[in-house]
Formats: sequence, C-alpha cells, structure tokens
Amino acid sequence: MKILIIGGVAAGTKVAAKLKRENRDYDVTILTKSKDISYAGCGLPYYVGNVIEQREQLIVNTPASFSALTGATVLTETEVIKINRDQKTVEAKSLTTNELSTYSYDKLVIASGASPIKPAIEGVNLDGVYYMRTPEDAIGLREAVEAGKMKRAVVVGGGFIGLEVAENLSIQGVRVSVLDMADHILPGFDPEFADYVENHLADHVIMAMTNTRLEAILGDGKVEKVQTEKRAIKCDAVILAMGIRANTSFAVDTGLELMKNQTIKVNEYLMTNDPDIYAVGDCACVSNALTKESAWSPMGSSANIEGRIVARNIAGGSISYRGVLGTGVCKLPELNVGRTGLTEKAAMESGYDAVSVVTVVDDKAHYYPQASYFIVKMVADRATKKLLGLQVLGKGNVDKMIDIAVTALTMKATLEDIVDMDLAYAPPFSTAIHPLSHTVNILLNKISGAFNSMTPADYMADKAEGYQLIDASLNPSITGAPHLDLTKVTGKVADYALDDKLLLVCSKGKRAYLLQNRLKHFGYTNTLVLEGGSIFNSI
Repeated sequence: MKILIIGGVAAGTKVAAKLKRENRDYDVTILTKSKDISYAGCGLPYYVGNVIEQREQLIVNTPASFSALTGATVLTETEVIKINRDQKTVEAKSLTTNELSTYSYDKLVIASGASPIKPAIEGVNLDGVYYMRTPEDAIGLREAVEAGKMKRAVVVGGGFIGLEVAENLSIQGVRVSVLDMADHILPGFDPEFADYVENHLADHVIMAMTNTRLEAILGDGKVEKVQTEKRAIKCDAVILAMGIRANTSFAVDTGLELMKNQTIKVNEYLMTNDPDIYAVGDCACVSNALTKESAWSPMGSSANIEGRIVARNIAGGSISYRGVLGTGVCKLPELNVGRTGLTEKAAMESGYDAVSVVTVVDDKAHYYPQASYFIVKMVADRATKKLLGLQVLGKGNVDKMIDIAVTALTMKATLEDIVDMDLAYAPPFSTAIHPLSHTVNILLNKISGAFNSMTPADYMADKAEGYQLIDASLNPSITGAPHLDLTKVTGKVADYALDDKLLLVCSKGKRAYLLQNRLKHFGYTNTLVLEGGSIFNSI
C-alpha cells in the first residue's frame, strides 16, 4: 500500500513512523514545505530564553536520520498545491527548483499543520517583527537579543506561546508588554483566573494590556514602536503570537469538508468525508470529548495521539478517537498554570447546571521546604456531580493536578468517584489529603449545603454589598475589618445578630470555613465564606 503524508512535524512523522512499524512493506512518503522535520515547536520559546542552549536540541530528527530510523521517504521543501481525489494523486512544487511533480497514493494523510496569523497592517514586514512557529523564528529572535538589539519588546497575543515568549524574553533582561484584543489573556481560563495571572505578570514587570488592538507597527526600516487603538508603545521588536491558521489552502476546492476556520473536519476515526483521506494535527477539526461538539485543539500532544491512531486505522484497525479536553499547561515567572475540561462559562453554555468552587490548598506538606499552594477552580454538574473541568495556578507541579482531572474526565467520573482515591503522599510531594481530593471535598460540601460561599467572580461583581466583612484569619490581617478568632467563638457573638449577613474571609478559606461551621452551630443563618480568601481575591 502506498501512503502519502502531507506535513512532517508532529502528526505527520508520527503517522509515518507508526505505519512502518505496523508493516515494513508499506510505501510511506512525507511531503513537507520546510527544511526541517520533527522539530520541537513547543520548545521554541525556551530556546529564546537560553533554557535550551543548542539549536540541535530542537531537532528531534533530520530527514536523513528519520528515513534511516523508520524506512519512510522524506521530501523536504516540497509544497503540495493540489489534491486530485478522482485520480488519487497529489501535485507538488519544489521550493528550490519550482519543478512540479505528481505523487499517487492509496491512502492520503493531511498533516499540514498551521501557520502564524500575519495581520494586514502597516509595518508587518519591518526588521524586528518575529513569529514563533519554526526553529528559524526562535533562532532569529535569540540572535537579536544576544546582539543587544532588543531592550523593549511587545508580544501580540496572550495565549500560551505568547506568554512563554514573554517570560523567556524577560529572563534575558528585555522589558516586555503583552497586547491582547480580548478581555483577558489565557483563553480557556475563566476571567477571574486570567485576571489573577495578569496581576501576577505585572508584579514581574510583564505588562498585559487587554482589550487592546494592534493597529500598526511603526519605524524607519526597523521596528520603533507599535500603534494601538489607545496609544503608541515604544519597542525594538514585535513578536506576533496572535494565533495560527490551518495550512489547508490546497484542500479548498477538493470537496473535502472544511470548517469555518478552514480546518478539515474528520469523524471519530480521523477520516475526512473521503474514506481514503485522513487529517490530523493542527489542520484537523476533531471533537470535544465531553460535549461531542466540533473542537480545534492545535497541541503537540493531541497531534501525536491522532497520528498514532490514524496509522493503526490505515493498517486495518477501527480505532475511534475519544476527542480533546482542551488540556494545557504553561510556565510563567514563578507561576505555573494549567487547565482541562470545560470552564464554568463553557459548561453553562453546553447545558450543564454548572457549580464551581475556588480553593487555595497546600501543594505539599506545609512544613516541607519550598512548600507553596495551588489555587484551584473545579467545575462540576450540580445534579449528577459529574466532573467537568479544572483550572490550577501555583508555583509547584500543577500538571499532576491537571493529569488526575484528565483521567477522571476521560473516565466520565463523578466527584464521588474520585473523592477518596489512594493518591501518592509523602511530604516532599503532596499532602496527606491530596490537594485535588481536598478540593473535591469542598465542592461536595458546597453542593450539599454544608459549605456556603461566595465565588471570587461574584465578589468581583460587587455581590458582597450588604455583607459585613469579617476577618477570620489566625491573626488580624485585613485593615478596617473586625476580627473573629474562631477558637473564642463559644456561643452567640455579642456584636452580631443571628440573621446578620456576614462574609467570612481568611488567607486561604480554611479558617473562614471552620468559623462558619461554628457560627452555624450557634444559630447564624446568613454567613458566606469568600472562596480563595485574601490570597486570590483583592480585598
């Protein structure tokens, strides 16, 4: 069987390698526009920051080494310009000679990836404008930093790649601003979590300017400033990380079903509407594992999973892809962020009766050196208690929290299914009650009514009006607020009637909950605990 693969980064090379392991007799050929294949696209920001020191470390395989390792043929600098479905051929152009060639196939896999969005604005071709998609992009940016050409940079786009570039430029001593036209950075997070991260970045001298549209890049031959709808900002470089667009122009007139964003729609077997053509990776539109709605998740992780499944299906299997959850993690200055599943807003829009809780929980035994905390938002369906999503911020290993949640989401678990799992514990690694289990307990208490709270989102929306704020910390810590020591509450508190509306606040929420529990026992009926406490909320 002759299999042709368009694209040779993550998904394409995974398909090729797995196909040759399934059957060494398969004739497998990769056609790719770039000089490199199988490069570590997700590692590019860390090359900029000199965390990854050598360019060669970004290249997983060269065309020659990949061919020797797998037996697949790799043709680089070869751009596919047309698919002839009736003849089962592909037309391609050599980018070095402009020569046209035709390649036949029995099965075709489109893994053509995506390219960075290049806005149609003035100055986009000036010297000092960079992208972050190929090794050459990262090399050029780092060379400019090391040559001393860059003191101030503007990153346009507040997604993971843009923020990772911002962090790594900041590490190199560059003053960085991040522009995003959306209300918040970090798509895929609820607003209160994105707002927290924006403030955290500002504390680390990375200014996130949201609701700000880039209108022009200005300079005489090289970047000197950017013009936004609000004002001009001086800078020496602009890194455009505004998102990506699927490389599917060659598929537009083929009859293959395309989505509005020009990604190729596939079914659960990653097959297009042509049974001999598959699509995987950044150019494919798959489905959300929870909602079953169409979903685009351009991640290296899903690209590799999809590539492996397609290879097995071409080799005679019938393996369905369960879909994506929108999982992602990102390293920022002294803060790691992670997410999976549905945000609270997305859960509501999908028809769930969503309920959430924000917790601040220790990430390891509090007495262990370098112990810190996780800020967690957990989302579930109120009636069924089905877990729907998780967002985590913290200095520690947020990925372990996210990965447990991914497992639970994949298994369609409820909160009660995961509340008492036998998770790993030792002081250097975790707490005796795992931080995820701790959050599950709190959310179950909220659903049952044992815990009455106000969410940070409601607090930010001024829904605490009419409540007396009570400082429930171990020691008084909130200026101007009356302090209640829970250990001294042994009956009705003299200053407050039993039906007074009291908002209980401490640093993390734990002592406030303990105080609420005690006050309830003594007849208080209108107490709320501010979720996330003073660590997460601006009191």
